[in-house]
Amino acid sequence: MTNNLTNSAVDRQNILNNPDFLNDFQKHLGVSGMVYENEIWFTTAQIADFYEVSTKTIKRYTDTAEKELSHNGYCVLKGTKLKEFKTLFGHLIYADIEDDSQKDINVPLSKNNNISDRDFNVSIKKQDNIPQRDINVPLWNELTDKQRLNRLKSLAVFNFRSFLNIGMLLTESEKAKSMRSAILDITLDSLNKKLGGSTKFINQRDEDYLVAMLREPQYRKEYTSALSRYLDMGTAKYPFYTDAIYQAIFNENAAEYKQVLKLEDTENPRETMYSEILKLIASFEIGIADEMKNKYEQLGRQLSPIELNQLIKKFSEQRFWIQQLEDARIKMATRDYGFREVVHHRLENYIKSIPTSDYQKFLGEQSKTLHERIDENIEIFKRLKDR
Repeated sequence: MTNNLTNSAVDRQNILNNPDFLNDFQKHLGVSGMVYENEIWFTTAQIADFYEVSTKTIKRYTDTAEKELSHNGYCVLKGTKLKEFKTLFGHLIYADIEDDSQKDINVPLSKNNNISDRDFNVSIKKQDNIPQRDINVPLWNELTDKQRLNRLKSLAVFNFRSFLNIGMLLTESEKAKSMRSAILDITLDSLNKKLGGSTKFINQRDEDYLVAMLREPQYRKEYTSALSRYLDMGTAKYPFYTDAIYQAIFNENAAEYKQVLKLEDTENPRETMYSEILKLIASFEIGIADEMKNKYEQLGRQLSPIELNQLIKKFSEQRFWIQQLEDARIKMATRDYGFREVVHHRLENYIKSIPTSDYQKFLGEQSKTLHERIDENIEIFKRLKDR
């Protein structure tokens, strides 16, 4: 994760999608806003006051980053919701009521001795289409706070996520800069407490990993058996065509994958792979095993490496796999960047922000270590072994 959140939308969103972090950081800051519809909210003036910048600065950021801020909860209240909000918090939002009364007011010119008849008439014509000020309407500075509140037609508000979001963007605020540093520290501390300081096997905290791990050897055996029977090549074919599967799915061979994750030579890459990746590898292996058998029976002989290369290429390019391959690459690139802080350079374009569901999957209440899941299911394993 970058140390400068102002530069990376993905890093900002990874933090804002983590519900545990949001709860921890809200307690850390100790901020309290206006509770509305089970969330705390802040107005533009309150945000500006907290970050010690002008409201004009905050509005500039909401204009330039509106899409991102809106995604994280920023909105503009109008109609019924604004009416409810004004009823509940009217006494707290006077600072957000602007004097926009002068936008449609124009005071008529009066003729004086220094203006000719011609110039005066020209000036009047220029104002023909401009609404004139109604002298019965009081000036802004003549209104009471309640009257100004009644004239408020819209109000920009920020929930806690968008409150933090704009703090991650602000470069003019020293307070925002300090907060960004605290965000990074607390995010790292939270992850270390949950995982014991290592994210190498965070994939195993997913409840689906255990099932994928148990099935993987069976599918792997079918693939290696097919290589043994149907491919005319020496023993180097097993690691070589394992790499061919990896290359087809996530564009890396086993050695490159281990280097990215800093695995030891003795460590099995599949023990660090996410359940979705293992399932896709298994699908490829048994699918290619079947294709090899069909080709072997068609030819009446073993395949050459060139023929198998062509078979794998044709198999992986089927339209059926397009969405599954893209999804697998996004999951691997995104999770490894967000959780493990590593980049698969050949998958760099697939990096997105980690969805909230993934935080629940790997760090939430339902996530557990592999040992915990094995202990919970030990009786099932014993029954399977006795069959």
